Amino acid sequence: MLFSFFFTLRAAGLKTALSEFLTLLEALSKHVAIFSIDDFYHLARTTLVKDESQYDRFDRAFAAYFKGIEAVTGEAFGTSIPEEWLRKQADKFLTDEEKAKIAALGGLDKLMETLKQRLEEQKDRHQGGNKWVGTGGTSPFGNGGYNPEGVRIGGEGGQKKAVKVWEKRDFKNLDDSVELGTRNIKIALRRLRRFAREGAADQLDLDDTIRSTARNAGYLDIKMVPERRNAAKVLLFLDVGGSMDPYIKICEELFSAAKTEFKHLEYYYFHNFIYESVWKDNARRHAERIPLYDVLRKYTPDYKIVFVGDAAMSPYEIVQAGGSVEHWNEEAGAVWMQRLMNAYPHLVWFNPEAPQRWEYTPSVGVVQKLVGEDRMFPLTLAGLEQGMRRLSH
Repeated sequence: MLFSFFFTLRAAGLKTALSEFLTLLEALSKHVAIFSIDDFYHLARTTLVKDESQYDRFDRAFAAYFKGIEAVTGEAFGTSIPEEWLRKQADKFLTDEEKAKIAALGGLDKLMETLKQRLEEQKDRHQGGNKWVGTGGTSPFGNGGYNPEGVRIGGEGGQKKAVKVWEKRDFKNLDDSVELGTRNIKIALRRLRRFAREGAADQLDLDDTIRSTARNAGYLDIKMVPERRNAAKVLLFLDVGGSMDPYIKICEELFSAAKTEFKHLEYYYFHNFIYESVWKDNARRHAERIPLYDVLRKYTPDYKIVFVGDAAMSPYEIVQAGGSVEHWNEEAGAVWMQRLMNAYPHLVWFNPEAPQRWEYTPSVGVVQKLVGEDRMFPLTLAGLEQGMRRLSH
């Protein structure tokens, strides 16, 4: 039975060696795990899986073999649950014909003008309608419904296509002391390395000490050098709040790993897209903003720029003045991004959304076109490695 289990793991893509399988058999012969499937699971995972990134693949193979669910192998182990299965119950499921009947209002200026007019006319709460400010309908104003282009007033975002958001939102700083779920994030970041010896000479240089002692007729001549450290410089921009809330954990893991790995790391927060200012503390983001021009003047062109965000927003937020959901921006976000790209030739964008869903969010395509399709990577271990290689070139 266990030989079949071993071959099931191999078929599922795990790099389990025969020596590790023999270790599992030896542990079982010594009664490390008996009479408990849970104990056997933990023992098998400890002995057979060398890489934490393979834990999910192991869990699926284990369940497929021992619990009788349909076995899947190869890349199918990473298949995502269809997005429509996960939508909240309050969302409206409209047919393509119904969606086609919902016309956009003709641009940002027209949308805001119409909202002002509706607020002056409306007196009561509305649910499920197609005109007034309400919930669960097809009106472009409100929340919890469907419209390809509108203003979300309260509630939670669902379609991620609101042109404006009318509510008070508080964001929380990412925790850089969070315990990493996997060391592989740090390993992936290490692909971006430029070693240099800086600081005080406090480390023994054994080779030079031997050479110098030999030249000194055998009298010991100790040579010291500064510690060899990663001198790569990274400027990290983190999208927070709104549609990024589901990705807080992975962003905290990345943030924590980056602060450990890079000695020269600076970070700033933004919401949805980059504009004329950023901030360091989300609790004081309205009172203590830092002009992006100051950032451009402060950091030299050898800094590597890393954006982390799902790029899910209304395209107006990127390409139009006044497009920001939270303030009036005199210049379009695309203008500020171009200034960053002109100042820093090495730039990548990590997107926590699964790549197969990017094409369904128009703003992702706009960002890819702006920064370059070869500069956006998924926020996965493989994506991090690819992004670090791109920054190294």
